Amino acid sequence: MSVNQLIFRNLKKNLRNYYLYVFALIFSVGLYFAFVTLQYDPSMDPAEGTIKGAAGIRTASILLVVIVSVFLLYANNIFIKRRSKEIGLLQLIGMTKGRIFRILSAENFILYFGSLVIGILVGFSFSKLIIMILFKSTGVDAIATLQFSTQALSQTVVVFSILYVCLMLMNFLFIKKQTILSLFRVLSSTEEQIKKISVLEVIIGVIGIGLIASGYFISTKLFDGDFVTTNALFFAMFYILGSVIVGTYLFYKGSVRFIFHLIRKQKNGYLNINEVLSLSSIMFRMKSNSFLLTIITTVSALSIGLLSLSYISYYSAEKTAANRVPADFSFTDAEVADTYKSLLDENDISYQEEVIEVVQVLIDVESIMETNLEELNIDMMAFSLPTVSDTSVGIRDLKPNETLFTGYNDLMQRFMTLKDSGNIELKGKTKTIPQKYVGLEREYPISWYFTDGGLPVAIVDETVFQQLKEDKNPEIQPESSFYIGIDIKDKEKLEKANTLFAEAGLAGQYDHDSRLDMSNDTKKMMGLAMFIVGFLGLTFLITSGCILYFKQMDESEEEKPNYTILRKLGFTQSDLLRGIMAKQLFNFGIPLLIGLLHSYFAVQSGWFLFGEEVWTPMIIVMVIYTGLYSIFGLLSVMYYKKVIRDAL
Repeated sequence: MSVNQLIFRNLKKNLRNYYLYVFALIFSVGLYFAFVTLQYDPSMDPAEGTIKGAAGIRTASILLVVIVSVFLLYANNIFIKRRSKEIGLLQLIGMTKGRIFRILSAENFILYFGSLVIGILVGFSFSKLIIMILFKSTGVDAIATLQFSTQALSQTVVVFSILYVCLMLMNFLFIKKQTILSLFRVLSSTEEQIKKISVLEVIIGVIGIGLIASGYFISTKLFDGDFVTTNALFFAMFYILGSVIVGTYLFYKGSVRFIFHLIRKQKNGYLNINEVLSLSSIMFRMKSNSFLLTIITTVSALSIGLLSLSYISYYSAEKTAANRVPADFSFTDAEVADTYKSLLDENDISYQEEVIEVVQVLIDVESIMETNLEELNIDMMAFSLPTVSDTSVGIRDLKPNETLFTGYNDLMQRFMTLKDSGNIELKGKTKTIPQKYVGLEREYPISWYFTDGGLPVAIVDETVFQQLKEDKNPEIQPESSFYIGIDIKDKEKLEKANTLFAEAGLAGQYDHDSRLDMSNDTKKMMGLAMFIVGFLGLTFLITSGCILYFKQMDESEEEKPNYTILRKLGFTQSDLLRGIMAKQLFNFGIPLLIGLLHSYFAVQSGWFLFGEEVWTPMIIVMVIYTGLYSIFGLLSVMYYKKVIRDAL
């Protein structure tokens, strides 16, 4: 057999065994090429284009290279170790290490750059689709065009050529430092298999679970008023991050083995075939993979968490805009509102107008506050709220001695929690009116121009409002005392009305707002974040899933003699496969479950900073991630099925 025949024979064999590696490489190259193409697309140009996201796309392409680099280096390390016996045999028949390295380099060159060419073609083919996804997620009304970028091509070739050189350098160092004898022992020494659990492992296991639990607990208290100073909040965040990461590592290092040891001990060592193939294998292998699993779990949690938070903002865009702008359009200047109404009349657009008079009032709410405001450096004597009459908003008919708060958002309520009832004082310029606080409502009756984006609105009886109006303090009054809301009756004409709003030069002003513009701006910003995080998360999911799959391939080949013995003892293929399915449930399910828990507590601790809805967007992201991740578990089961079938 000639050297060329040996190269192509090995190439055919590797392509059949590592098809997922080739797929992941093609996917990564294609996605990177498409991302780089976006940088040179006219629609992404900051000055002339539709979306000002070139900087974000450039950052995403760098992170994509980092993810792909780690994956390729780790996968190459698995492959070169798996071929260690083959390398040893080639040395035994007289080949030099240099010649063996050239053979491996030729194989990798064909496989790698073949995948690179296919990946670039795939990336070019799908670049229009990716641009369309970006336009759709950001709400941009533009036409996506398919254009080939020579700059993107050269950049992709240079980046992945550098990665190829790094891979070949790794192979060269591996072959150079290994002796013939050590090459035949590489696989047997890669996995740590310890039969007896030690006291130290028990301690490590308990500490790991304790650290994760403490991190979760503090995350639930992060914005509940327990940490009110900047230093305390920073220390709490640092502790949560450190305890969860270290706890995850210790969990894989000792907790899993410890928990499964307790299960085995409870059964007095009598395990059925399913438990032998699942629990025992996990106990003896997960410890040696603890660092890898910690990285996979942490980055998975980060991907799920960031995607959930960005989707929360995107999903809540319309509701957030409705809270800040109760009507389709809000004004604080009557002349400007009249000008806009004239435009609506000229274009035959019917509307409904609402005018609410607002007075800024100093309110002493210390007796109904559950939070210690002194620790937040808030002076209660300077705590002022916009106040309106109950007849102007129609939320509730109040008595002269009653005050109702409304429009209190989740963020403010975390830091400044109100009691259900109590006594407060309304302070004008010369008079102080005692009132009874009667509760809190969610409705936002006036625009955020009067509420500073989050403070509640005080609603009082009409007679009390007139007293406050006559005795108002001019030092704390806003420039305008009226909220003017305009609702378009025919919502099909809302887009046209919004265009008139922009043509009149009213868009983007602080005292005049369009609910549609506010919603669209949020969707554009968070849609771009979702696009970047989503594709980066998808890349990491595929690469990490492939790594776990490759590990299972190696384990299945090592355990093949055991399956041969079990088949000869009378166990059927179905008997063994049930145990393998349980094993894959643990192998893929434990990192996924821990990652989902990490992301859940991370999202729960601060989702209110991003939007109004949490459960629906978070569950959607987690279900999609779980479904995609499960594909690699199913592929592993299918590969084990093939190994079991060939074992006899």
